Amino acid sequence: MTLATSAFLFPADIFTPSSLMNKIGVQFFSLPKLLEKYLAATLAMLAKIGYKEVELYGPYPFSNEAGKKSWAAVTPSLGFSASGFFGHSVTEFKKMLSDNGLSAPSMHTDFDTLEKNMPELAEAAQALGTNYVVLPAIPAERRKTLDDYKKIAEQFNAIGASAKKNGIKFAYHNHGYGWTPVDGQIPVELIFSGTDPSLVFFEMDLYWTSAAGVDPVTLLKKYSNRYRLMHVKDMSKKVHYSGDGGDPKQWFELWQYMTTAGNGILDLKTICTTAKANGVEHFIVEQDLVDNPDKALKSSYDYLVSL
Repeated sequence: MTLATSAFLFPADIFTPSSLMNKIGVQFFSLPKLLEKYLAATLAMLAKIGYKEVELYGPYPFSNEAGKKSWAAVTPSLGFSASGFFGHSVTEFKKMLSDNGLSAPSMHTDFDTLEKNMPELAEAAQALGTNYVVLPAIPAERRKTLDDYKKIAEQFNAIGASAKKNGIKFAYHNHGYGWTPVDGQIPVELIFSGTDPSLVFFEMDLYWTSAAGVDPVTLLKKYSNRYRLMHVKDMSKKVHYSGDGGDPKQWFELWQYMTTAGNGILDLKTICTTAKANGVEHFIVEQDLVDNPDKALKSSYDYLVSL
């Protein structure tokens, strides 16, 4: 068979991800125990599956002490403690990623680090080649009232301005709180309306959005170009929070219904197509602390690359 015949029978793009998702990422919180014990081998495994991007979680060596203490308080129950660059310098870690054809366009970090350690965070992000620094959750004590959410919007604008000044971008990752009406207002909508679209971006978590009873497609269209990243997950059956989604206990109750992409009830084809058309740049598989991550993460990748 000649090269010309081969090219005719097998188009070049048959061996690469679809145009819907040119690069598929994975959030490290999907497999933290493997990363802690076998970092190099785990990165190689992700690359072999086909992943091109990764998203980190903190704290990091430069993180604010409050964030480090908060992490230290929860790690005994999680069964692992490593985070950030897993004991390596940012330069060493970037080389490990590059050696496996991986990049890190986004990294999660805590509120205190975003507010107080932005120069150090930005320096590390730029060294790593990271564009987005992401707040994974608003601390419970900062989101008790509507006035709190208005204040959060102001704080987000300040963080976003600081991030821009330092050459990076700030994004907020949602859980399920803030969607229950309070005095006729939706708290999360105060964040959207009160923040500058050029300074504050969003990362949609499909699972937690759906668990809150909110339609991801409607949100993506309503807030077009605000969402730039997406945590792609699936749900084995339709479930909702037992309350307002405001505390970790309610999140943990629903972990058991998290499943690999394409193996659940969410219409990922429609959601992801809408996301791409409305500004989402990075699609990141996340299945928190999943069992058998080698098989689960491959299953999600294989499904998404077929869309």
